[in-house]
Amino acid sequence: MNEIGATEEGSENNEQEDPMEQEPLAPATVFCIKLNQHNSNLLYKMSVPEICRNFSVVSWCGKLNAIACASETCARIPSVSFSQSSTGNPPFWIPIHIVIPERPTECAVFNVIADSPRDSVQFIEWSPTCCPRALLIANFHGRVTIWTQPSQGPANRVLDTSCWLQEHEWRQDIAVVTKWLSGVSLYRWLSSKPSAPANSRSTFEEKFLSQQNQTAAKWPNFLCVCSVFSSGSVQLHWSQWPPQNATPPKWFCTSKGPLGCGPSGIMAADAIITDSGAMHVAGVPIVNPSTIVVWEVMPGPGNGFQVTPRTSTNNGVPPPLNSPNWTGFSPLVAYLFSWQDYLLSEEKQGKNQTNQNLGDSISLHCSPVSNFSAYVSPEASAQSAATTTWGSGVTAVAFDPTCGGSVIAVVIVEGQYMSPYDPDEGPSITGWRVQRWESSLQQVVLHPIFGNPTSSMGGQPPMQTVWQTKVDLSIPPTNDFKNHQAHAVGINTDMQKVSEFGFDKSKRVNFDPLDLPSDVRTLARIVYSAHGGEIAIAFLRGGVHIFSGPNFAPVDNYQISVGSVIAAPAFSSTSCCSASVWHDTNKGQTILKIIRVLPPAIPTSQVKTNSSNWERAIAERFWWSLLVGVNWWDAVGCTQSAAEDGIVSLNSVIAVLDADFHSLPSAQHRQQYCPSLDRIKCRLLEGANAQEVRAMVLDMQARLLLDMLGKGIESALINPSAFVPDPWQVSGETLSSIDPEAVAVEPALVPCVQAYVDSILDLASHFITRLRRYASFCRTLASHAVTAGTGNNRNMVASPAQSTATPATSQGGQNGTTSSSGSTQVQAWVQGAIAKISSTTDGVSNPAPNPPISSPSSFMPISINTGTFPGTPAVRLIGDCHFLHRLCQLLLFCFFFRRTQLHRYVGGVQRTAETNTQKPQPNAPAPGKVEEIAKPVSTVGKPDDSQAGRVSHLVPASKGGEEPSPGRSRIGTGNAGQGYTFEEVKVLFLVLMDLCRRTAGLQHPLPVSQVGSNNIQVRLHYIDGNYTVLPEVVEASLGPHMQNMPRPRGADAAGLLLRELELHPPAEEWHRRNMFGGPWSDPDDLDSANDAAKLVSLNPPDSSSLENCDVYYGSNGLLPRKRRMSERDAAFGLNTSMGLGAYLGIMGSRRDVITALWKTGPDGIWYKCIRCLRQTCAFASPSASSLRSQNDLEIWWISRWAHGCPMCGGTWVRVV
Repeated sequence: MNEIGATEEGSENNEQEDPMEQEPLAPATVFCIKLNQHNSNLLYKMSVPEICRNFSVVSWCGKLNAIACASETCARIPSVSFSQSSTGNPPFWIPIHIVIPERPTECAVFNVIADSPRDSVQFIEWSPTCCPRALLIANFHGRVTIWTQPSQGPANRVLDTSCWLQEHEWRQDIAVVTKWLSGVSLYRWLSSKPSAPANSRSTFEEKFLSQQNQTAAKWPNFLCVCSVFSSGSVQLHWSQWPPQNATPPKWFCTSKGPLGCGPSGIMAADAIITDSGAMHVAGVPIVNPSTIVVWEVMPGPGNGFQVTPRTSTNNGVPPPLNSPNWTGFSPLVAYLFSWQDYLLSEEKQGKNQTNQNLGDSISLHCSPVSNFSAYVSPEASAQSAATTTWGSGVTAVAFDPTCGGSVIAVVIVEGQYMSPYDPDEGPSITGWRVQRWESSLQQVVLHPIFGNPTSSMGGQPPMQTVWQTKVDLSIPPTNDFKNHQAHAVGINTDMQKVSEFGFDKSKRVNFDPLDLPSDVRTLARIVYSAHGGEIAIAFLRGGVHIFSGPNFAPVDNYQISVGSVIAAPAFSSTSCCSASVWHDTNKGQTILKIIRVLPPAIPTSQVKTNSSNWERAIAERFWWSLLVGVNWWDAVGCTQSAAEDGIVSLNSVIAVLDADFHSLPSAQHRQQYCPSLDRIKCRLLEGANAQEVRAMVLDMQARLLLDMLGKGIESALINPSAFVPDPWQVSGETLSSIDPEAVAVEPALVPCVQAYVDSILDLASHFITRLRRYASFCRTLASHAVTAGTGNNRNMVASPAQSTATPATSQGGQNGTTSSSGSTQVQAWVQGAIAKISSTTDGVSNPAPNPPISSPSSFMPISINTGTFPGTPAVRLIGDCHFLHRLCQLLLFCFFFRRTQLHRYVGGVQRTAETNTQKPQPNAPAPGKVEEIAKPVSTVGKPDDSQAGRVSHLVPASKGGEEPSPGRSRIGTGNAGQGYTFEEVKVLFLVLMDLCRRTAGLQHPLPVSQVGSNNIQVRLHYIDGNYTVLPEVVEASLGPHMQNMPRPRGADAAGLLLRELELHPPAEEWHRRNMFGGPWSDPDDLDSANDAAKLVSLNPPDSSSLENCDVYYGSNGLLPRKRRMSERDAAFGLNTSMGLGAYLGIMGSRRDVITALWKTGPDGIWYKCIRCLRQTCAFASPSASSLRSQNDLEIWWISRWAHGCPMCGGTWVRVV
């Protein structure tokens, strides 16, 4: 078994030698980080490792992609704890770390109160994905707390991942399980549906949808906690449902319902909600540890007693068990909600009842429904002493969360809990046994003496629940018990001596008196993944075995040196990864390690054996996450990790995703999943340096930006149905007859929509500018191809590995050079480009040729595919039908919006310019006149922008009291703050109209699948297919409007384009800088080549932000200094060929990702997206009641994205 952590006190050898280097098949590590507490805690923390307990609990939230973990109990220095308030500074506490694995530098820490230094967190669990986000923390001594994100405040309050508040707390007895309850999911994982076809072309809803009939009984999505106590009783706590936003949520609890398992109680249990809405509890009675009993928890006291609350002495009549207000719910839920309504009505009348009275009123009763024996009885063990010895029993039991109570996993410890000859000796272990049991209903076989039972049972034969074992695995005990015994205090025995009673004392569990477990009866724990596809068995002292599928196929096993505790891992949302946590006693830090489950560590000789199978399995996890609505980062992390190990290829995984996407049955399905697949592919390709990958990521983010802007505008329309669906198919007379008021927006949202219109115009302007350069460069290549004699080579297509032609070079080649040597160099470069293009093939279906376009006779017609320019953004988008049509549709809206808003801005150009600059610069021209702001653009430019007539679009603004022309006034903050005129908006729309009309007749088939190809390239996926648009078409569309098109300011620098549109290419490499060394890395831990790339030390108060890490020039820096400096200069307009003037003022601000407005830093509280780092200050902070200068409609409009970033879907975290 592989050891992945060394935390024993004084184990210096383990610290110097990484055990992972000794094992050839160590667990595949995604990354490992060290978590520290706040400095305010460390200042007063008392170092008493012999007294304070170390443990291991971790839970992974599939919705937020947040990991909650804890590993130590801390004690405060007595002088400090007694001098301060016990409430604010308790003497004992347990730090809870909230880590976002996608950006582990963004972490939060809060403390829960411990009752003693030997207290520990026994259970920690995130609420089910169908319920509001909440974290359940249950201490061993009975303190249970519920932590939630702030829920009070305006609708646009942000859901800050780093902000958690205690919502509720209660005390309870020692429990064997405390967990959330939720209804059965509508979906099933593929492993539970073997009849599903492997290559089904059906939708993924049909592929993963459960085929079981859903009954009318319903378990709603409310917060409900079930506690099963070791004394043998069960209790429920639940939050008010439906929740009330105006008031803090109230919590209610039931009384303890006895299970009926005997006076000794139970030693292991689990609870679940069945398909019928009933609640089942499976437990192991201490008096018979080989038997698993399943009880059903039912409302009321049972035995026919009527429910009569003791507090209702006057006219308070309790509701009936079957309240008509909750028809359609299961009886237990209806009972709880009926009591909830009754208690709330009593509270309104001023009759507040105590918790004691409530506990006596809301009663539960349990009745056994089935049972089975997990192994042979003790009487028969004498005949089979080799397999089972006296005292063996079930130590862990768990329901499969996806099977509705019909599948139970069991862990049996074989050996002795206590020797009958020496009660002082601890338990011994001779082996483990893991079983999987399934239940079914079968007819009861009765003797004929009892007659015909069907006559007395309504004609139906009596049925019984029968449990059958489907899996029975034996796991030998590991050597960790023997190794620990040698270091145990006060133990001096002969390791080789075998006891005369038939068991080996070397396998006995001898506990260190200073390292006793919380409960000696709990020796293992079972952890199911959310979809039930994987299961982890964690044993005492750190052993972990991971299995997959209903047959429990072994996946991986490893050992964590955590002492006498159970280090149960936590599965991610799709169970591609698991998280393990432990405490490093030598350094006093919590260690969190993310381990790759799918695919596991594979020997080097077998890396490429099953690559296609692993790629298909990973793709299935992506589609599962999209369907169920959970976070998919874990699939990204495991894919990138497996690609680094050579197990899978990123290109191949993307090819499988594209093939699945294009096989969806309709364009509506593709339109639903296209933005999500764009986000997944952008995240998968983060950190890639290839130019074609960078350009394709920009294209996908441009599609995401357009999708976001379109949805925002549609939600702001008074009449969304008035949107013209296909404006390129409508005649000009029809378009001119459309009333602009028909597509009017809500008046309160006009400023927000104006910012969205600016973003659409910016996107269209940059898109058309790229196309113009694409067509111009194609013409240059064609003219040189005539000279070189390669005119007959018609199949000029993409070479993904070639160097792209920069716009400056292409335009320079067209306009001539200054010397013969320069001309020779350009000729040589062009010849090389032509040779590369001519020698490649695209590998996709060839559509019908484009219609002939008239062109000058000096140039031959050119047939160069859009793939000719793999490193140029926007070239691929010309072949995306859906993108072109959507952009044209939104530009028509911008045209009408500009007409309706024009009168509001006539005469206010100076005020608009002053507002847009926002931040005066010492060297910038006065912001009062648009003419002076735009002056540097008209005088200084690249050869591309210096052709005749290119400056005619710069219209002088008003001077003095001169009245500006309505068509020439600039509105908005688009185009680097100078705005757009009405004529420019009209030109952009006409260009897109012409492009859509010229390409409407082209064939646009879906791309051919690359799965199984030898040379797989990363490509875009298309909703409506893609077509090849020849440069002649682009030239014909742009030609009539070339002189009037707006010129994007700063379009010669890629950094300015990205900053203006808020597009983030993979060159940011944020993920790799977090994972692969940086200012926060600990040099002492960078010994081996493997761990140096995956160990990050985190200190919440001192962790640096992105802005502070950009100037790190240490040996671990990834990017060359020259590249870092050049990209910084481009992003801020330094050392470029264009004077930016007042653009520096707007660059000093930040573009809000939600409102699309440029805002300065002090304006509000800024939050950033965990995934793409875009920032916004549009939200209200959790502590704010309302945000000034915002109306209710604007608050609602902004609240659509309070849960996550509209571009990439990442969660929000406050910018510190």
